[in-house]
Order: sequence, then structure tokens, then C-alpha cells
Amino acid sequence: MPVLLDESLATLAFAGVGILLLVVGFFMVDLLTPGHLGRQVFTEHRRDASLLLAASQVSLGFIIATAFYTAEGDTWDTLLEGSVFGLIGVALLGLSFVILDLVTPGSLAELIVDDTDDPAVWVAVAMQIAVGLVVAASIT
Repeated sequence: MPVLLDESLATLAFAGVGILLLVVGFFMVDLLTPGHLGRQVFTEHRRDASLLLAASQVSLGFIIATAFYTAEGDTWDTLLEGSVFGLIGVALLGLSFVILDLVTPGSLAELIVDDTDDPAVWVAVAMQIAVGLVVAASIT
């Protein structure tokens, strides 16, 4: 029974760290886009904001899951390693959005929260997913 308890507590700890990192990722997207992201997505039903947020969350999930899966050591070392790689992932996803915004005309952030569905947002979505996959693949 102690093994089951230990493994159950470890699962709760991993889930807690993963959820916390996803919340940090949410606030990163919120910081990079005008207005209140939660309102944009859940009240005003802005498709572009929803797509960007979903892409960043899935990408961050890839990074966190890969970090946990590939980590070696005890539970605490694995949690620490997953947290560090998760925070690196948040930073790189945010940086990739800023770089894309700088190299494209207009304001990508403004396009994401305006009243129209803009195809440029799909480029930002692809960038988020690509960066997430690259970061996840680089974790060894």
C-alpha cells in the first residue's frame, strides 16, 4: 500500500506542477495580447484569441510532458526539471510570438483580439506549435 500511496502523491504533485505551468502560460499569452484574455476567449468568444491560447497551451503541455517523461532521478528532481523546462518553454513561446509580431506588418497582438477572424493568426498558431515541438524534442 505505501507504494500506491507514494505513486498517487507523486501523480498529484506532477499534475499540480503541470497545471501551475499551464496557468503561467495562460498569463504569458494574456500579457502579450491587448485586453483581458479570459474575457476575450470565454465571454466575447474571439476565435483568434482562442486559437492562440489553445496552441500555446498544447505546446506547453508537450514540453512539460516531455520534461517529466525524460527526467531521471527521484520525484523531486523530476518535478524540478519539469518546472525548469516548463518555464523555459513559456519564455520561448512568448519570445517566438514577439519575434513573429516584429517581423510581420501591423500588430499581430491587435489582430488576435479584433472583431474579425484573421488568417495571420494561423501563422502564430503554427509558430506556437512548432516552437513547442522543437523545445520538447530538445529535452534529453
